Amino acid sequence: MQLGNALNWFEIPVSDFDRAKKFYETIFSYQMPENIMGPARMGFFLYDMPAGKVGGAIVHNPGFYSPSDNGSLIYLNCQPDLQIVLDKVTAAGGSVLMAKTPVAPDLGFWALIKDSEGNRIALHSMG
Repeated sequence: MQLGNALNWFEIPVSDFDRAKKFYETIFSYQMPENIMGPARMGFFLYDMPAGKVGGAIVHNPGFYSPSDNGSLIYLNCQPDLQIVLDKVTAAGGSVLMAKTPVAPDLGFWALIKDSEGNRIALHSMG
């Protein structure tokens, strides 16, 4: 097996696609491209696929997914400073569970939020 990124793709379950899309578009200040794939409606986080970067999406597919605040924890990249994103969470319909906190020397900072759908999501940045 060849080593590369530990993460290949991620999907965040949502129960109200339009509300969730608005939440993430608001906190990240960009429009999420959207597509339907079989029974799943997906909104894509922006990433550099040609350069081999890893991406993911919000997904509405009630028969397959349900939002959770106690499952896997996804860390979203918020460079250059996660505080910029964190400051938008409450007004966008989410809540801050943990303020910006140092991880360890030279590993940056993280924070914990609950999104508009009830998912627990971590934010990370070096600054």
